[in-house]
Amino acid sequence: MINHPFRSLGRFVLAACAVSIGAASLGAQAPATTAPKSGPSPSRFDIFTGYSYFNAHGTVQPAGIPYSSINLGAIGSGAYYFNNHFGLEAVYANHPSGSGDGDSGIGGGVIYRWPMEKFTPFVHALFGTDRLGGPNCDSSTSVSGCSAATVEHEPYTWGPAVRVGGGLDYNINHRFSIRLVQADYRYIHENFGPYVGVPTGGVLGGTTGLNAIELSAGIVTHLGSITPPAPVTYACSVSPESGYPGDPMTVTGTAMNLNPNPKKVVSYTWTTNGGTVSGTSSTDNIDTKATAPGTYTVNGHVSQGAKPKPGQMADCTASYTVKAFDPPTISCAASPSSVNPGDSATITASAASPQNRPLTYGYNATAGSISSTTSTATLSTTGAAPGPITVTCNVSDDKGHSESATTSVNVIAPPPPPPPPAPQASSLCAVSFERDEKRPTRVDNEAKACLDDVALSMQRSSDAKLALVGNEDSKEQAVEAKEAARQAKRKHPEVKPSDAALRAVNTKEYLVTDKGIDPSRIMVYTGTDDGKTVTTTLIPSGAANPDASDTAVDESAVKAVPRTPLPERHAAKKKAADAATTTN
Repeated sequence: MINHPFRSLGRFVLAACAVSIGAASLGAQAPATTAPKSGPSPSRFDIFTGYSYFNAHGTVQPAGIPYSSINLGAIGSGAYYFNNHFGLEAVYANHPSGSGDGDSGIGGGVIYRWPMEKFTPFVHALFGTDRLGGPNCDSSTSVSGCSAATVEHEPYTWGPAVRVGGGLDYNINHRFSIRLVQADYRYIHENFGPYVGVPTGGVLGGTTGLNAIELSAGIVTHLGSITPPAPVTYACSVSPESGYPGDPMTVTGTAMNLNPNPKKVVSYTWTTNGGTVSGTSSTDNIDTKATAPGTYTVNGHVSQGAKPKPGQMADCTASYTVKAFDPPTISCAASPSSVNPGDSATITASAASPQNRPLTYGYNATAGSISSTTSTATLSTTGAAPGPITVTCNVSDDKGHSESATTSVNVIAPPPPPPPPAPQASSLCAVSFERDEKRPTRVDNEAKACLDDVALSMQRSSDAKLALVGNEDSKEQAVEAKEAARQAKRKHPEVKPSDAALRAVNTKEYLVTDKGIDPSRIMVYTGTDDGKTVTTTLIPSGAANPDASDTAVDESAVKAVPRTPLPERHAAKKKAADAATTTN
């Protein structure tokens, strides 16, 4: 059951990266001066089919037989979207041709996408069930290394599964996309029944909690589209636009994009700041009998349905003038009357001339900036301090008559910034002690890459601490428990440090001696994980220590073992064993 999953994984990732870079280059070739076109609405349905690679990491327990990665597989999924981003997805993947094992599964869950012009990234989370078989070593398989002493069989069995991941699509057109890469974390739990041990001519039994990385690529077919209904628009006008007090004036509103459904009742309302408006239809009369001379605004509102939503209602505004033979009149208003720092407010000046003479407008403000020669102006509060700003609206006619009015805009003080987030501890790499069976607590050369990265992290965070947690596998724990029981019966028992403690102390010794890390910044513990490992956790200043509940190592009683090479005879044997493994 020996294979090389990471070699295939590396080839797949290299190919995916090459395709991604090529697609990104095509998108970058569009002229920078060309504005992006608003293309079709995002699809309602997506159907994906393609190739899938299954990289397994797990064993059948308690036998400890590992699963192999599967290079050939197929995947298909379908997604239904409720809007531009959120939808539901169902997926089926099949990897039948493993080395003595295989997997197929179905799942369903949620998917979230970010549609863009050329690319569509997405994430999803699904739950379902997988049909997992193997690892097998019997007459039905061609696994090398099988013999009468290792024969065993695990039948295909269904169990719960979880899939979490995401990917990136390159959009060819509105109908097809290339899924450059889809990367998913897979967790599969299987119970094969009671464990009977190896060898066996029947079912081996046992359980597995299989972790896997699944990489896929292929073609996405898009069906349907998500097109929101056009919003209701409303325009209104007054006829005639000016007159003397008491003259008839009619306001007419025209609504567009209304729903033709007769059950969606259309309602009209009118308000004005000069005179009164009677009626609740799209055409109503403005009564100006008691209206003082000036320029006024009528506001119309249309809505559809008992509880209209955004897009089902709209407003319109129209102006009209009541004339009088008096000097110009003016009123000044701000909308909104309160703004955040840097925002703008619309200043509206309503003015009238007795003989309908040409009018000229002007504005000034105690803070910010404003400039206009029409009945509306924009007050910019950029650079203004929080508090009220007084705006003066001025109007004059061509006969030299002038009037002024003021309004106020309040600049709201900004809220204080939020406090910074609390620091968090982070897990770094784990050191494996599986390779050197003669010296199972020695930090070997292959562990240096991990510890060199840990040392760099410690050097970058000079005020951080490091927690090292040594672990033993179940076999070592059983041996030490048996030895402890034997020593307990002796008159003068000999207490030896555990392999977990020695691994933690030896790891610290390497970081202190070889990498120059201050020993006071490193804490050593023994943990309960099943494995010959030392886990590393970086704890920034002020962060909680997640390993504080583990057992602290008494460093006065447990001393580091110097890193000495194997004797020449053992080194030669180890080199030959490594060469044999590589050949297989």
